[in-house]
Amino acid sequence: MRERINNQIRATELRVLDSENKNLGYQYETSKKLKKAKAGANRTETKGIQIKIGTGDHDLELKAKTASKWIKEGHRVKVELFLAGRAKYMDEKFLRERLDRVLHLITEDYKISDAYKKGPKGLITTIEKK
Repeated sequence: MRERINNQIRATELRVLDSENKNLGYQYETSKKLKKAKAGANRTETKGIQIKIGTGDHDLELKAKTASKWIKEGHRVKVELFLAGRAKYMDEKFLRERLDRVLHLITEDYKISDAYKKGPKGLITTIEKK
């Protein structure tokens, strides 16, 4: 009698044994379930809002509302003050105040996870849920 392999096997269920005749089938199923559960787990994402120096108050409120929603969902939010042209050479204290204006409008409790950093596009900070 010849051994059946792969698609030649007609049985619906099989018992998988290792070289020492230990059952491996259940272990395989549980590892598959764990992997599937881990893949479906909610992962935090880093979302971003971008403002400019001349952004109006209403637009800032809308962006802050969006950031509040993301923080409530558990995501991190990168707040970026986009600087172009001459704005790149403005006083850093002034730029921080502009960024703080947006942060004060956010309604959810948050903590600053990354301090203010001067990036190539402007001033950046990252906030997350407390």
